[in-house]
Amino acid sequence: MERVPAFGSALLFEAWALAALPVLTGGALAPVAASAQEARALPVRDADLTLTGRITGEDHQSYQRAPFTMPEGVDRLVVAFDYDGREEKTVIDLGIEDMHGFRGASGGNKPSFTIARSDATPSYLAGPIDAGEWALSLAVPNIRQGVTAHWSARIWFLHGAEAQMPPAPTAGRGPGWYRGDLHMHTGHSDGSCDSEAGRRVPCPLFRTVEAARARDLDFIAITEHNTTSHAGALYEAQAYFDRTLLIPGREITTFFGHFNIFGITSPIDFRITKEGAIGFDQIADRVHELGGIVSINHPALPSGEICMGCGWTMDNVDYAKADALELVNGSSLASADRNAEGIVSAIPFWTKLQAEGFALTPLGGSDNHDPDVHDLGAVGAPVTIVEAQDLTPQALFDGIRMGRSFVAVDPSVLPLHADFSAMGEGQSARMGGTLQLAGPLVRLLPDVEVPAGSVIEFHDGGTLVARLPIADASAGVEVDLAAGTHPVHLRIRSGSGDLLAIGNAIRIDVAR
Repeated sequence: MERVPAFGSALLFEAWALAALPVLTGGALAPVAASAQEARALPVRDADLTLTGRITGEDHQSYQRAPFTMPEGVDRLVVAFDYDGREEKTVIDLGIEDMHGFRGASGGNKPSFTIARSDATPSYLAGPIDAGEWALSLAVPNIRQGVTAHWSARIWFLHGAEAQMPPAPTAGRGPGWYRGDLHMHTGHSDGSCDSEAGRRVPCPLFRTVEAARARDLDFIAITEHNTTSHAGALYEAQAYFDRTLLIPGREITTFFGHFNIFGITSPIDFRITKEGAIGFDQIADRVHELGGIVSINHPALPSGEICMGCGWTMDNVDYAKADALELVNGSSLASADRNAEGIVSAIPFWTKLQAEGFALTPLGGSDNHDPDVHDLGAVGAPVTIVEAQDLTPQALFDGIRMGRSFVAVDPSVLPLHADFSAMGEGQSARMGGTLQLAGPLVRLLPDVEVPAGSVIEFHDGGTLVARLPIADASAGVEVDLAAGTHPVHLRIRSGSGDLLAIGNAIRIDVAR
C-alpha cells in the first residue's frame, strides 16, 4: 500500500463537488447509482492524502487493513474509494475504524462517505475525530484466482468553514426568489406530534420535512435548541428530499434571548452568563468565521417565568455582528394577538436598530413545533422569500447579507415578489441598498406581484410616508424627505388592511 500526500490547491471552499464517482458493486449491500447526495461529500480541492493498494486472487474472502494518520484538529473526514476489476467480478467492500473501534461500513453501496462530530453518511457513526491511527477496513468477498485489482482512496481532512454541512443537491436552479421557513423544531429538541396510536411523542425530523415539501417550500432550516443532534438526520433526509434545500441551524437559547445560527454543524458553546467570557458577540464571530449567519429571534416576547429567556434582554451586543432579525414569528403571533404589528411585533425593535445605523435583514419563521399544525405557526407560516443566485446555503446567505429578502405573513395570500427601488438625481438603489442624495425628492418604485386590491405602503422607520394602490404601482410615488438618514421599507396590505408582507429597507441619505 502507498501513501501519496497531495500538494494541490489549499483553497478553502464553500461549494462541494457534484461529479459522481464510478459505482461500487457487490458485498452484502445492493449497489445503487451514484447521486448528487453521495458525491456532495467530495471537496473541490485536491485530496490531502491518497492511499493505493492492490489485491490478488490470494486475497479472496479476506479482510485488509489500510492504516493512515489522522492529524490534530480535523473537523470532518471525507473518503472517496474506487477500484478496478469489476468486469471480472472483483468486489471490495469499504469500512473504517479509529483507535477506539469500528466507525461503520457501507459495503459496496456508497462511493464516498463523510464523518464529523455531529453528522455522518448513513452507514457510519458521527463523533469525535481524534488524532492518531485510523484505518480503512477493506473486505474482499470475491476476486478470482489469477486476477489482480488496484484500489485507491482519496482522503480529505477538513477544518473550520470547509467542514460545515452546506452541500446542496438543489444547486443549479439559478437566480430567483426562493421561499422558505427559517425556524422549526423537531423531536431533537421540543418538537412533538401524535404517534400512530395517538400518543404525544418527540416528532421525527422527516415529518417536518414532509410538511415543508407539501407546502412547496424551496428551503427550510431546522433550528433545534442548543444541539446539533439533528444534523445526521438532516444529512440523511437530504438524499431523498432533493428538491428542498435542508439547512442545518441551531437556536442558541440563553437566559437573555434566543438567536438562530445557520449553516453551522461545529460545536458552539451557548452558555452565556452575565459578565461571563461567552457572549453574543463571541458566538457571532465564531459563526461568521465558519461561514454562517446569525439572526435574532422574537425580541419582543416577554421574559421571566411566563417565557424564560424568550425576550431579548442581552447586554453588550454589537448589532453590527447580527446579519438578520426574525421580524415575524408564527408561533408567537398564534399565542398572542395574531397581529404581526401587535403586542409581540419585532418591527419596532427593527426600526429602532435602523435608526441607530444597523441594517438587519428581515426574516420570518414559523417556530413550528408540530408539523400537523395548520394555522399561524404551521410549517411555512410565515415564509421568508430571498433573492439568491442559486438554491444553495451560501447563495441564500449571500442574499440575506445583501438584504434581499421580504417576509410573507400570510402564505394563503402569498405575494410572489415584493421589491422596490428608490430613484433620485439619476441614481437608484434596490431593497437592501443605499442611496445618497443632495436634495429631498425621491421616487419610490415598487416591483411587486401581489393579490388584486392590495395596497403598498412605504414607511420611513416607524412612520408611514406614502400609500399606493396596487393599480397605481407602475407609476411609483414621489416623497419629500428631510435632511438626514431614512431607512425606507415597504409593507403590503390587503384591501381590508391586513399586513400581507414586509420587505427590507433602502437606506436613503439626504445631504444636511
